[in-house]
Formats: sequence, structure tokens, C-alpha cells
Amino acid sequence: MLVLYFHDDMGVIVMKRRLYFLLPDHDTTEQVVNEMLLARINESNIHVIAKSGADMSALPEANLLQSSDFIHSVEIGAAVGGVTGILAGLVAMTFPPAGLVLGGGAILGIAVAGAGVGSWGSAMIGISAPNSRLKAFEKAVEEGQYLMMVDVPVKKLADITEGVKQHHPEADVFACDDDVPAHPLGGVY
Repeated sequence: MLVLYFHDDMGVIVMKRRLYFLLPDHDTTEQVVNEMLLARINESNIHVIAKSGADMSALPEANLLQSSDFIHSVEIGAAVGGVTGILAGLVAMTFPPAGLVLGGGAILGIAVAGAGVGSWGSAMIGISAPNSRLKAFEKAVEEGQYLMMVDVPVKKLADITEGVKQHHPEADVFACDDDVPAHPLGGVY
């Protein structure tokens, strides 16, 4: 299981998970945002998506990094580009061009270059693709509901979930899979 840790405001390392809330309207969404803030969840960890033209006043709107597949694409591009770079480096080492003698440093350099090119190319594609994790919520958002994504410390997960269910029975609460931590840039972007 992959475990990611984050620093909170006091410099303490905490693990976070992403929760998803489908909320019926702007006022309910604003109330839940305020409850998150009272529960000491930073606004940088709260992201709201609504259909085009919806009222987003007083709501922390999700930016392109949350609503697109940019992060996932960069990760995949780096992996594929790095592996391709290693293979290209091994081929270049086995069949040296123009009689050059290549060593491990060349393979490392080509792998890093491949990872960089792969990340860049994938990022250009991913920035225009909708976030694949949000596909399940597309219909509800198009029907006028608000989707709130919140990166919550694991120790507050149950309290936050129960609080929203108790105060807002009209809200649909979706916890992310226990094996999938919130993205490491959850509080940064």
C-alpha cells in the first residue's frame, strides 16, 4: 500500500485522504465549506466544481489541476519516458554511435531526458482531458449539483464524514478508496 504524508501548519507530518461530497445547491455547499473551515481544514484543501455558469461566490473553486488529468498524465509520462530513456540508453551503449564509449552516466542522462520529455508531452495532453476520477460525478454536476473535494487528515476522516451526514442528510458522501491517498500536491495547488 502506498502511503503519502504531508506537513500541516505546525510542521507535523500527517496522512490525508480525499473525500467527495455531492451537494444540492450553492447555499448547502457554502455551509459545508464553512463547517470544513471550522473543523480546521485549510481552504487550500477544499475544491468545488459546478456546472458552467453556476454561482461560485464564496466557494473555493477547483482549478485546472483538480479538474483535469494533468497530474496523472505527468506521472504516467515520466514513467513511460524514463523507461524509454533507459532502453534507448542501453541500445546506445550496446551499439555506440560513431564509436563513442558510453557508460552508466549516459544511460542515466538519457533516462532523465526521456522522463522530462514524457512528462511534458503527457502534460500537454492531460491538461485538456477531464479528471478521470471525476467521471462518476459528471452527470450530477451537469444536473446542477456541486461537487466538493476535500483533502482530510486520516484522523479526522470519520468525524468529518459523520458531521456532514448529520448536518446535511441531503448530501451524498463518497470516501475515496482507503488505498488511495490524497495527491501529494493536495494542499499546494
